[in-house]
Amino acid sequence: MQDIKITRAMNVSLSEQQVRQLCQNNSLRISAIEQLVSGGTHVVLLTIQEADDARHLMRTAIITGKVKRSPFMHSRHR
Repeated sequence: MQDIKITRAMNVSLSEQQVRQLCQNNSLRISAIEQLVSGGTHVVLLTIQEADDARHLMRTAIITGKVKRSPFMHSRHR
């Protein structure tokens, strides 16, 4: 039995466009995606199963160390 991770998020050393294309080609739905300041892409899939499938497909590109993400900037206008 394959271990399923408990997170829908991962960091990969692929461009945002590469991640989007891979997900589209494999019918994996993206919940959120952003380029990493330190290089690569942070992606969150819609379900745990889709995230596990994406981890398998991108297993050679997964970043296991710390990454630098952009600071969150929210709109003050509602």
